[in-house]
Amino acid sequence: MAHSFEELVEKQRAADEAHARVLHLRDTYGAPTAAAWSEIQSDTYETAWRAWRDLARDVRSAITDLAKEEGRPRADVETQVRTAAKSPQRAGSGEE
Repeated sequence: MAHSFEELVEKQRAADEAHARVLHLRDTYGAPTAAAWSEIQSDTYETAWRAWRDLARDVRSAITDLAKEEGRPRADVETQVRTAAKSPQRAGSGEE
């Protein structure tokens, strides 16, 4: 499936948000080896971690596809996507 650059940026932002959620949960709950997590905490963390993993996998795959389509190095496309994902979105314009 072909993806536009803008779609890749949105996918990267979603993966970054999911990663932030995982880090927040880990900071909130503490290290699982330091104190036992409740079943709810474990389930919440596992769900967040899987969401991040799946989103990250999807964006990596889409970046690889776009790089192949455009005949560009994957690393260059990934760097551009990550940079664009970190820049603030233009309110209401839908442009990057």
